[in-house]
Order: sequence, then structure tokens, then C-alpha cells
Amino acid sequence: MQPEVVVTFPGPTYPDNYTSISSWSVRSEWNLANVHDPTVEKCGDYYYMYQTDASYGNVLDGHGHFPYRRSKDLVNWEFMGTVFTDAPAWVKDSLNNKRARMNPALPAIQNPNYGFWAPCVRKVGNKYRLYYCIVVTNCIVGSDPSVSWSERAFIGLAESDDLATNTWADKGMVVCSEPDGVVSYVRNGSSDWNGYFKFNAIDPSFIITPEGEQWLIYGSWHSGIALLKLNSATGKPEKLVNLNDYGTRIAGRGDVSTNRWQALEAPEIIYNEGTGYYYLFMAYDELSVAYNTRLARSRNINGPYLGIDGANVTDGAECWPMLTHPYKFNNHTGWVGISHCAIFRNPETNEWFYASQTRLPVGVPGINVSNAVMMGQVRSIQWTQDGWPVVMPERYAAVPKTTITDQSLVGKWEQITLEYQYQTMQTSSILTLSSDKKVSGSVTGTWSFDSAKGILTINGNPFIVSDAWDWEALPRKVTLSYAGLTSTGRSVWAKKVL
Repeated sequence: MQPEVVVTFPGPTYPDNYTSISSWSVRSEWNLANVHDPTVEKCGDYYYMYQTDASYGNVLDGHGHFPYRRSKDLVNWEFMGTVFTDAPAWVKDSLNNKRARMNPALPAIQNPNYGFWAPCVRKVGNKYRLYYCIVVTNCIVGSDPSVSWSERAFIGLAESDDLATNTWADKGMVVCSEPDGVVSYVRNGSSDWNGYFKFNAIDPSFIITPEGEQWLIYGSWHSGIALLKLNSATGKPEKLVNLNDYGTRIAGRGDVSTNRWQALEAPEIIYNEGTGYYYLFMAYDELSVAYNTRLARSRNINGPYLGIDGANVTDGAECWPMLTHPYKFNNHTGWVGISHCAIFRNPETNEWFYASQTRLPVGVPGINVSNAVMMGQVRSIQWTQDGWPVVMPERYAAVPKTTITDQSLVGKWEQITLEYQYQTMQTSSILTLSSDKKVSGSVTGTWSFDSAKGILTINGNPFIVSDAWDWEALPRKVTLSYAGLTSTGRSVWAKKVL
């Protein structure tokens, strides 16, 4: 018996190619267009999403910094404006104070060039904290970036009583990129990526442990990911007297003593009370195409963080599982650059969600600079029976739940195994589940379904099944999807197409 399908469900219809409505003058039509490095928090009836300044055609330039939007249902988003008009004065003051104390002392930069990146919003007690990053892009000396590193990055803090007001009290610096003396700020050409600081003060994230401790997690490419304990009253470190006060390394890619240029960033830690683990989500590789999301977990906030294969990511092991990767279903260009995620949950239902930017691939016909099209996407997170999260393949659309039975699963499916290939989309293949519990097509074997747990098992491999919105269908429609992990930590995504 087929499940009840809500054929009149008015799912999302906004276009993935939003270039015709990308300009500032039509921002009311954006929905999730022009999203980069999102962070999400609930306040009242709304979820609020804040982001980096990046946008297609730089249409956000000149309109303030850290754009934000809101939604009641995680599907329909209203663009609201920006948080700051200018960089807080403390950034320039701190920058030039540090330059004056260098040996030899350097002159003040009168008009610094700023980049505004990767905010993180969290509710702490009755306040909302916004940790944000401002990067000073001027060279430390001169103006040639091949002979001098650029100036440091700063993580700052602002607080609000109510996100609806967009009223923020800036609290100043939390941490910055601090030279550790191991490497000079002089660069030996444009291929020298041996960073001069201990940790790159970018991509802040924040967590409160069950014991009430507050921690900042930050870092991007240089020397790995840092964990820094904060004062619970101020949201800042107790002190920044020596380099040990800037945090400890909890993840990296390789040995930092031989490789300070490590392609990982955008850390996010959550705690799941049901499993008793802390989960560290990270972005791997460059952001325009190859971006993919990795995951490790630990019983302790300060690690060690281990992958699904038991490898020690804190010590620099390659991290598995991989939750997202460039991919392509039929009838669509596919998506790349899928990472720098925000992990959050509905406080009423305890459902978990994954939000990130995505990009269209390079060279999509008819779209000028197609890879600069940045669409925000929200996906549901489901949990495997052994306590690992999986990201569902189709974007969240608030599809009503149906009764899924064995017969519901019979038919043709598109399946993608997200194998790791640098800057290469993984494409779908067709398999069929038949009523006699056989599997044919790109996969052969047998299948079974545990309707009580919502677990489809194919050749002994379990997958979580859910109702979904087929974003690639023409027209879009309700369908079913499943997701799971291979034994080596590769995600498997599928949707029913017939």
C-alpha cells in the first residue's frame, strides 16, 4: 500500500540560478540567495541567519557588514539588513598598537583595508553573542604580497538583548592572529604559505558544555584548529599574556612542525546529550569548488577527536567521515563548494540541521561566472544507530511526514556515493528496489526495511529514510530520500525518482 502523499504540498519554487534577482535592489526576493558562511540561532518565533559579506557581483558592498535574514520555517527567508556599518574603532587601534610594539617598530596604518568574515551567533543566558572576524588585508610591510604576509585577523564580540532589534553593543577584541616567532612575516614568493602566526583568528565558533564551561573554537588553514576557554561572564579569554593563552590545537591535517599550511577551516562543535559525544565539524580544501565537510568526535571537549576509523584527528590524521562533497543528481548542474556549516537544532522538536553555502559549478552555460553563485542551503541531520550524524541529500523543505512502508520504497532511485575527489563532482547512478526485495542496476543484491526505525538496509548497509522534496525534478515534487555512511566514512545519498 502506497503512503499518503501530499500532492498539493506547496514546496519551494525559488530558482537555484538567482542571477536575475541578485542585485541589492531586489534583495526582498533573495530567500537564500547570496549566502556565505552562515550561522543560525533561534530568537522568538524566528531563526536568524548571519553571514560573511560575500555576494554574487559584490552587490552587498557599501551596505554594511555581516548581512542577516530570518525565517519561521527554515524554508522562506526574509533579508533584513546588516549588523555593522563600519569596522569598530578598536580594530584599527589594536592593529597599530601591535605594529608599534614590533621589533623593529612599524608605522601606523592610517586607513586599513578590512575583510568581514564568518560570524557566529549564540544565545548565552538572556543575551545573544555575535563572534565575528575582521581581517586586515594590508601587507605588514610594503604593498607586495609575495614578499610580505598580510596583517593579522581579529575576532571580536558584540552582544544583543533581542535579535529582532538588530541593536548590538560591541565588546571589543576576543583574540587575534599572533606571531609565534617560528616563521618571519617575510614571504619567499607567492608560493610560500608558511604562516607567521600560531593560529589564524578567523572562523569563530562557540559552545557551552553541559558543565557550563564556555569555549571558542577557531582557525583557518594555518596550523590547525584551536580551542580556547572563555570567561563565562565576559565571553572572552581570561588573559592573553603568552602564546599558550591563545588556545590548544584540537585538529589539523598533518604535522604542524613540518606543515603550517593546512587545508581545513570553519570548525563547529556541538554536543549531543543522547550520545555523550562532542562532534567537531570542519571544512576541508579550497572553498570555491572542492569544499567538503569532515567530522570527528570526542567524549571530552578538549579531545582527542577521533574519526570513524579511530584515527586521531587532533594529532593530524585525515578526518572521516565526510558528510558533504561536490555532487550532481540528474536534471541539475549539481553543487560544489558545500561546507563552512552551521549546526543547530529546533529547540521545540530537538531536530538537528545543517546549513551551509553552496556554489554552482564552474562554467555553467548561460550564467556569467557561475561558480560565484552562492546559494544558502539547509538540510536535515539524522543520526545513525552508532551515534554518527548524516546530512540528508535533499534540502529541507518542511515536507509533511508520510507513513513509509516496504511498498513505498519499491521503484527507481538515484544514488551517489560521495567518494573524495578533489574539485570533482560525484554523480548519481540508477538502482531499482523491487517488491521481491531484490536490488538491481548500479547496485545488486537484496534489501529490507525496518519501518519502526525508518532504516532501509541494502546488502547489510543501513540507511536512514525520510520524506523529501525533489529539488532537481521538473517540476519539483515530494519524494523519499535516504542517507548513510559506508564503513570507511563516505556518505551515501539517494532519492527516489520513479
